[in-house]
Amino acid sequence: MTVPPEGQGPQRRPQQQRKQVLLRLDPAVYEALARWAGDELRSANAQIEFLLRKALAEAGRLPRETGPLPRRGRPPGGSPSGPPPA
Repeated sequence: MTVPPEGQGPQRRPQQQRKQVLLRLDPAVYEALARWAGDELRSANAQIEFLLRKALAEAGRLPRETGPLPRRGRPPGGSPSGPPPA
């Protein structure tokens, strides 16, 4: 087991660039998907990835090395709410 140099946390795989794909959908299917995504506060793209991952997992085909879904929106943190101090 290798120990990371002092001051560094555990080593992680380099962040892989996300793949881009062109997807052609029936307009009615897209509209239904977009409504569903909006109901769950996701973009249509995030909803498609969520559904694909769920289907892969249920079929036992989701690779083990697959990371979690990327978090969207404002990152969690200790930033105070309200206007910044002047």
